[in-house]
Amino acid sequence: MIVPYVNLPLQHQPLKAALLDAVGRVLDHGQFILGPEVEQFEARFAALCGVRFAIGVNSGTDALILALKALGVGPGDEVITAPNSFVASASCIGVLGARPVFVDVGPDYNLDPNRIEEAITPATRAILPVHLTGRPADMDAILDIARRHDLRVVEDCAQAVLARTHDRPVGSLGDVGCFSLHPLKTLNACGDGGVITTNDAGLAQQFKMLRNIGLRSREDCAVWSHNSRLDTLQAAMLLVKLDLLPAWTEARRAHARFYQEQLADVVQTPLDRPFEYAVYHTFVVQAEARDALIAHLAAAGVGAAIHYPAPIHVQAAAAGLGYRAADFPVTMAQAGRIVSLPVYPELTAAQAAYVVEQVRSFYDRGPLPGAADA
Repeated sequence: MIVPYVNLPLQHQPLKAALLDAVGRVLDHGQFILGPEVEQFEARFAALCGVRFAIGVNSGTDALILALKALGVGPGDEVITAPNSFVASASCIGVLGARPVFVDVGPDYNLDPNRIEEAITPATRAILPVHLTGRPADMDAILDIARRHDLRVVEDCAQAVLARTHDRPVGSLGDVGCFSLHPLKTLNACGDGGVITTNDAGLAQQFKMLRNIGLRSREDCAVWSHNSRLDTLQAAMLLVKLDLLPAWTEARRAHARFYQEQLADVVQTPLDRPFEYAVYHTFVVQAEARDALIAHLAAAGVGAAIHYPAPIHVQAAAAGLGYRAADFPVTMAQAGRIVSLPVYPELTAAQAAYVVEQVRSFYDRGPLPGAADA
């Protein structure tokens, strides 16, 4: 059996006619930039997240950059975030001339609130928690810290559309929420895309200007900015997918429950807390002899991935920040053990069972590679 890690063609096969119809409507009306489908998508996405405003932009990275820019983050400022995310969570800070300040994470791969206050300095302007793997960060604790220190909170929701904590959607909890619509995300464009969410009318107006070269109107440029608009074609296709997102998410959660039930005795699986609704953009386990396990799965036809093998603070781009690998021991320990198993909605029950069979067969073979040296 072949089980790819992702299978986008399989997702799009039953949607192809509807997606092409959506594209055809845009071709017919010809409003390719900020056309009516963008506004329709924004309204529906705002309702999905329980916020007043959603602003479509061209990527999740630009969503983060524009969010921080609108909040006044710039040279000399510091923003606290996690070191184990995709690099965009930190690069959005660096490109504004500010400094990413990393704080170690907890067992859920999200910012450890107990470590945040020791990282706050007079230069700190914001906290940027990441809802990594589609599990909500501990927002109550983070928001309490932010209030006490007069800091803004920008949620990186790139992997977490529909995720909730205490029945509150991510993207509605901080000052701003930033979502990615990259093809590999749970709500995925057929190309790049992103969304910014907020309940602040003033910020929403700023985001609309910032995404559109700083224009208030065609003849009135209010601020220097760049072009970061969500394409009408992408919005039209996303509207098709929005109706399917709840079912897709429940399918991911069902696969996650199956893995949790079948693999908890051989690898460390994530466990949902009673108050959270995790969407499992990735299903990440921690495994002994991780690299050998991945090789075993590949030989059996099972795709697996690592999110992410090299934390941000050890990347070449972060060299000037002065961090050592050992500064964040939880992050580094996890980076050597994590592996993501296939969890996409179209995965069949037979394929999920085969993944379990192959993971278990690896650990049933006898001593693990390197065990004699341990």
